[in-house]
Amino acid sequence: MTPKGHSERAIFIIDQNGIIRYIDIHDISKQPPNSELLDALRKIDPAAAAKAPVEKEDETPLPRGGIVMYCTPWCGDCRRARAWLAEKGLPYTEVDISRSNKAAKQVRAWANGNQTTPTFDIDGTIIVDFNVERIKEILKI
Repeated sequence: MTPKGHSERAIFIIDQNGIIRYIDIHDISKQPPNSELLDALRKIDPAAAAKAPVEKEDETPLPRGGIVMYCTPWCGDCRRARAWLAEKGLPYTEVDISRSNKAAKQVRAWANGNQTTPTFDIDGTIIVDFNVERIKEILKI
């Protein structure tokens, strides 16, 4: 918890001897890329990493057109965005970046290396984070 009382997310990787080998603490709505965590695990146990299956890149194209919201299930701003879109009766397509490496990579490209959610692609205009005023401006509502 921050001095201002905000919750934070902490990830620890502990080796077989009980020694902490990796620590990551950041805002509750953010998380490090899976590739960073896998790299940390590979450094701890290279033999096990060599046996791990290699993840294939998803070849399914990302959705285009209309409102596409890139999000995660645990993101508070994503929940608020879903409620706001529903309240306004705005149809949208949701892409869970925790289930798609391709989508997570795209969000990082749009958000200067960060996995910021929600991120919106509204007919090709990218809005990083839940910026209601900017969304209204783009949608002309």
